[in-house]
Amino acid sequence: MEENKIINLLASQIQISKEQCKSVIQLLDGGATIPFISRYRKEATGNLDETEIEKISLQFKKLQEITKRKELILETIKDSGKLTPELQKAIDETWDAQALEDIYLPYKPRKKTKGDIAKEKGLEPLAASIMGQNLTDVESYANKFLKHVNSIEEALEGAQDIMAEWINERPYVRNGLRYLFKNEALIETKLVKGKEEEGVKFKDYFSFSEPIKKIPSHRILAIFRAEQQKIIRLKIKPEKEKAIEKIESAIIKSKNSCTPYLQAAAKDCYKRLLQPSLGTEFKNELKEKADESAVAVFAENLRQLLLASPLGTKRILAIDPGFRTGCKVVCLDENGKLLHNETIYPHPPQNQTNKAASKIRQLANAYKIQAIAIGNGTAGRETEDFIRYKIKFDANMEAYVVNEAGASIYSASKVAREEFPQYDVTVRGSVSIGRRLMDPLAELVKIDPKSIGVGQYQHDVNQTLLQESLDRVVESCVNKVGVHLNTASKHLLAYVSGIGPKLAENIVAYRDENGAFTSRLELKKVKGLGEKAFEQASGFLRIPKSKNPLDNSAIHPERYELAKKMVNDIGIELSNIVGNKEAISKINIEKYVDKEVGLLTLKDMLAELQKPGRDPRGKAKQFSFDKNIRSIADLIEGMTLTGIVSNITKFGAFVDLGVKQDGLVHISQLANRFVSDPNEVVKLGQEVKVKVVEVDESRKRIQLSMKDA
Repeated sequence: MEENKIINLLASQIQISKEQCKSVIQLLDGGATIPFISRYRKEATGNLDETEIEKISLQFKKLQEITKRKELILETIKDSGKLTPELQKAIDETWDAQALEDIYLPYKPRKKTKGDIAKEKGLEPLAASIMGQNLTDVESYANKFLKHVNSIEEALEGAQDIMAEWINERPYVRNGLRYLFKNEALIETKLVKGKEEEGVKFKDYFSFSEPIKKIPSHRILAIFRAEQQKIIRLKIKPEKEKAIEKIESAIIKSKNSCTPYLQAAAKDCYKRLLQPSLGTEFKNELKEKADESAVAVFAENLRQLLLASPLGTKRILAIDPGFRTGCKVVCLDENGKLLHNETIYPHPPQNQTNKAASKIRQLANAYKIQAIAIGNGTAGRETEDFIRYKIKFDANMEAYVVNEAGASIYSASKVAREEFPQYDVTVRGSVSIGRRLMDPLAELVKIDPKSIGVGQYQHDVNQTLLQESLDRVVESCVNKVGVHLNTASKHLLAYVSGIGPKLAENIVAYRDENGAFTSRLELKKVKGLGEKAFEQASGFLRIPKSKNPLDNSAIHPERYELAKKMVNDIGIELSNIVGNKEAISKINIEKYVDKEVGLLTLKDMLAELQKPGRDPRGKAKQFSFDKNIRSIADLIEGMTLTGIVSNITKFGAFVDLGVKQDGLVHISQLANRFVSDPNEVVKLGQEVKVKVVEVDESRKRIQLSMKDA
């Protein structure tokens, strides 16, 4: 019954049908993954995409957490003997987490308060009479309580303590103040005395104030980092007089002798209870929203990076550039297997340019190299020049500059040590650069996403939220592209729908022992891989040289018989249908619609028959920086250059100009129109033209614009 309530509420919140919502929840509860549901259960969900299914999943979990919280609250109040039918109904009907806590507040176990002490002295009737605002002479009435206290003043102070707590516990008072906080509260920061030098990078926040409804997420995270490092103190509050006035208007219904005492209780309540409580509440809310915003930015950047265009299966010569220690060179075969490694010294101080050039030509010939990958770190530009201008290759030999962010993390990781136990970190780093050119997705899944350098305050946000979000992005990208079953690493296989790390290891072990898989059905022979895992995973795995051409497509094995029937009905063999658009056009899919399979699935099947195993990422493109621009000192205000978008944040995009310091195109400079999200205009890795607006060499800051470029 409770789950039905949740599903009805969820459907209303997300604005989908109850049937769609129920189907998604049932599929998720049954062990289906989001990529599987989105791709292979379109009829059941009404063609919901991954984003919508993920939203249902996350919101369903939140509502389940509220349900558990309700159960705990009801049990606690029941044990105290204060649960009434009206209170139970109020709790049962509440699905807002904050409203639920407001209901619970008067019954919540707590340390003894000033109000509790006053109640023990028998002053609750006095407080109730003043709150009722029906006394003509408060002090005379207070005389009746002198047997409990030493003076009228003490009696009235005790009553005020009780009233302050009652006011604090009134949901309508708290909600009224929440409205004021939300619309008028300021976040104010002050420097902690003596922290000027230590906190110089937070100078903008030494004395700062901004309405919380306007402050952007990146600024919130910067302020919270400064507070955490004890550089500043912060407060969140509206104008004090307005807040007290709002409380008074909520509780004072008539002017009489009770009014001054109610006003005093309102002031006390705000200062001692409501302002600290709501200040913390809004601080947490700001942090939560800032975290969500930053995580969303990171997740989108990661998605774009993982879906960057691959060069494909080519023989690669990869170089991890360096000056004094030389350039580490590796040669890789079409599958990324290490064939050779050594070090060359084309740059100062050794300057063995000719010898290094001769060695590169020799290696290119010996290992039939088809492309060259150059890391973009230290000496990257110089190495690119060396390859492009000092070595005369034929027109077919292409050189690519590869973003090596995270390569050093990979090279020192357990993953790299397992892959290359006999080689040091320099060789592993070069291999990672080469493989990243071949297939960015396959290589980047081995690196902790937080180390890739495309985030915004990633170390300041909720790490659980960040990890869960990034894991979902990686899973989504891996399954969107599909995985070659016979060449994929266990790290890549682990992200395939339904597999995970243990089954990925078992698949690789089976492959090592028995050779390449010849069909998807052979997966069932892998230890521990049961029917459910096969159902979830098989459609995302590809076997290019399988006898059954469907094994290299996104058509799920559960639809193989249907596909064969569709093809046989037009008198063609399955092996001859793939890519045959003329024959495929003769298939009337409406003939095959039944209770399980609808037009959505059938259209997907036809698309796969036309282009099986297609990669949605496109092909990698070459790019070269302006060879006359080497360092920030070469930049002149007003010049127009071409660069690569290296990072995207809420406030703009960073562009690599090849000067070892990325420039910022502020969101206001991205286009000659209003831009609410930089992703509307640019994508990670995109080639863009920019104009240099300002250069601050001492602070290593470059301001750019795309407006007039």
